[in-house]
Amino acid sequence: MDGLIDAGKLQKVATSRGHADRLIQQSKNHLKSSAISAGDDPEGAYSLLYTAARKSLTAVLEVQGLRPTSTGGHVVIYEALKAQIDPPLGRVVATFNRMRRSRNHSEYPPGTEPELTAQDVLEDLEKAKEIVEVAQKLLDQFPIF
Repeated sequence: MDGLIDAGKLQKVATSRGHADRLIQQSKNHLKSSAISAGDDPEGAYSLLYTAARKSLTAVLEVQGLRPTSTGGHVVIYEALKAQIDPPLGRVVATFNRMRRSRNHSEYPPGTEPELTAQDVLEDLEKAKEIVEVAQKLLDQFPIF
């Protein structure tokens, strides 16, 4: 973690359980919205489910007094949590990292990727729900950094 802080990818902030809880609630709301819009707007729905996963994992960092910077981007969330929970929960952060790449391809299509479908959304929606559930359980597991 010190390396991520020294590289400017993470910054130390005041811890806020209230803010972390708010991020978890926003994540749950995003999941509901994603499910509703999956058929009509797969790209928007995918963005919402990814944002739900990202915010919930950011909440875990928040209770530790850490926040991703623009230098670290979204990938530092993966890097920071992988360092802390792999094993036993490495699968959860690996799923998040794959979803991050899928969302990025959806937002900035390279031209070779197929368009997202409602089925893609619904499959990853279940995985995003699991990420949010795991993140909520982790809020009380880590000391302040």
